[in-house]
Amino acid sequence: ISQGVKFPHGCRSGNCGACKAVLHSGDVEMSPYSKFALTSEEKNRGLILACRSVPWSDCEISILDKSETIVHTTKLLEYKVVELIQATHDIKIIRMEITEACPFEFSAGQYVSLTFENLPPRDYSMANSPDSNILEFHIRILPEGNVTGYVQEKLKIGDIVKLQGPYGTAYLRENHKGPIIAIAGGSGLAPIKSIIERSLKVTPKRPIELYFGARSERDLYLEKMYTTLAESLETFKFIPVLSEPGGKTKYRTGFLNHAISEDLHDRNGSKAYIAGPPIMVESVLEELNKTGISRQDCHADAFYTEAEKK
Repeated sequence: ISQGVKFPHGCRSGNCGACKAVLHSGDVEMSPYSKFALTSEEKNRGLILACRSVPWSDCEISILDKSETIVHTTKLLEYKVVELIQATHDIKIIRMEITEACPFEFSAGQYVSLTFENLPPRDYSMANSPDSNILEFHIRILPEGNVTGYVQEKLKIGDIVKLQGPYGTAYLRENHKGPIIAIAGGSGLAPIKSIIERSLKVTPKRPIELYFGARSERDLYLEKMYTTLAESLETFKFIPVLSEPGGKTKYRTGFLNHAISEDLHDRNGSKAYIAGPPIMVESVLEELNKTGISRQDCHADAFYTEAEKK
């Protein structure tokens, strides 16, 4: 990146898998990384994480999924907060508009680094379709989070937020016209929302199944919007799943991976997009592979906290 090469990347700490590449020749030493970002099977096939690879010789590598790889220009921009919405007790929706005449391009499902005031930058996914002039973010408020505490208590309309990006490779593959399995956990709904909105514009009749996992009813949000969409579109299905309902509920209960196992069979030809906590993503990926969806057709973002990245 520092040498001006446009190479897909994200966290730079071995957690997101955005820089996954094929090592054709040469020797590298891999620094510690998450098993979610690179599985043992992938490593045995000669894949590496570029951000964790220290070369010990001249190496030849290539980017994965080259025919669908999109590299947008990384920009540093300023946006102004125009709307704040308390979506749930611990998720805040922020909408922002750009303050300068500079277009920002990204693919549905990507994320950026946001800087509030003089606080450390944090990564958040866009929840809006790329053709919208307003950027939308869903930020989960963490009990001990300095940044999210600021967002909850001090951020106000008119404030300026610095943005750098876009990053990430778990974006909508627009060349693919087959069915989509969209799976979100908590605020992982943000990139999935972006993917669904864009997909409905470029391929309106594509079958989409959205599984949304939350702890209890108070953790559900945008439920009415997706329920209405499912009622109006035969090709769209919405399945909310509660893991800790805490009593009687009209919603389905259990874990997302169990729902996937029960519902989905013989889904070869589909693509899956998954976003949420790492343990959810890993368990769902395991079940999706049993349905006939190859690992190459599963595009995932795990939401790590800053502590988990270290």
